[in-house]
Amino acid sequence: MNQNHLALITELRHQLHAHPELSLQESDTRQFLMEFIKKHTTLEVVDRGSWFYAYYQGRRETENRESGTTAACGPIAFRADFDALPMEESIDLPYASEHPGVAHKCGHDGHSAALAGLALELAGTEQEEGSESLFRPKRDVYLIFQHAEEIGAGGETCAQLIAEKGISEVYAFHNWSGFPEQSVIVRSGTIQCASKGLTICMEGTPAHASEPENGMNPAAALSDLVLAVKDEVEEPGYAGMVMATVVNVAIGSRNFGIAAYQGEVSMTLRAQYEHDMRMLEEEIRDHARHLAEVEGLKLSFEESDVFPETVNAPEAVEKVRRAAEQQGLRVIDLEKPIRGSEDFGYYLKQCPGAIFYIGNGEEYPQLHTCGFDFNDRILETAVDLFERMIGDSSTL
Repeated sequence: MNQNHLALITELRHQLHAHPELSLQESDTRQFLMEFIKKHTTLEVVDRGSWFYAYYQGRRETENRESGTTAACGPIAFRADFDALPMEESIDLPYASEHPGVAHKCGHDGHSAALAGLALELAGTEQEEGSESLFRPKRDVYLIFQHAEEIGAGGETCAQLIAEKGISEVYAFHNWSGFPEQSVIVRSGTIQCASKGLTICMEGTPAHASEPENGMNPAAALSDLVLAVKDEVEEPGYAGMVMATVVNVAIGSRNFGIAAYQGEVSMTLRAQYEHDMRMLEEEIRDHARHLAEVEGLKLSFEESDVFPETVNAPEAVEKVRRAAEQQGLRVIDLEKPIRGSEDFGYYLKQCPGAIFYIGNGEEYPQLHTCGFDFNDRILETAVDLFERMIGDSSTL
């Protein structure tokens, strides 16, 4: 990677880190990134409201060196997310978050900076004598800058670009702690699990705390439901791993003169396969319906933070592997899917592709913790991998 470009995107990353925005509130972040690419590149930048993409127009044919013929090489896309988390900045950084209660503790600032680095490389600005040759790929390239990944609200919208532009393959990377620095972590098939938040609300009727028999209290039904969740995930018949994690229980209030008459339990459902998650969810809903009917309670359900399963195409994973090996990087194959979710799965429902991970370091602070800050040393690694993947003419 051009070292002037690396310096530019490192500073960009620090600016993004200092001005984080939560999911669905990233208007300044989006504008800042668009202005950066417009200022430093010749790529077309298309604003789609909550998100945007940059477009490099190449030649749609690539030469087959063995036969001397030409073959179609469809457009390729790369995606980065740019939302932050509702967390405090607790480490002393010269570019620390200036927004109280909001911080880039997942590294999306680094993901976007790396994709902006690819934009710089594609732009082909003049380089100093003796540096690397200009990067001039023959195929069209789309760089997708996505909002609201943390809550699963951005990917499905942005993934519509795949069909709209006839994109033939799509990739993304995520930084990951606990693995050697600059190692590349891959898995074919399901690499990140499907998940959703499910809240079950029950409502009875109020009564004086001294005469609870005159009201309907949902406490027993909700308690039974919480205990039943453990048994549901242990039932046979699931094709892969399933989980139901209770994250919150709220019943009544601290008013000692009124018996509880409203309550809810919230849980995160998670599964290796979406069909398993749907089956688990229906079992839990059915159990809640039965309990509510027996107790004479009103019942309602709420969903939030819905993520699909993220399924990598084997041939796309091999392209990532080749790019990493060409750079002399260590490649690590995951045996099991990562339990956490990623809305990049929406893109992979539209066309083949893969998400892969770049190691921050084995002892590096974990994502979503107060001590985390994106490792700037992997910015160049990500950009170089993207470039090699563009140059790999194998079709998926």
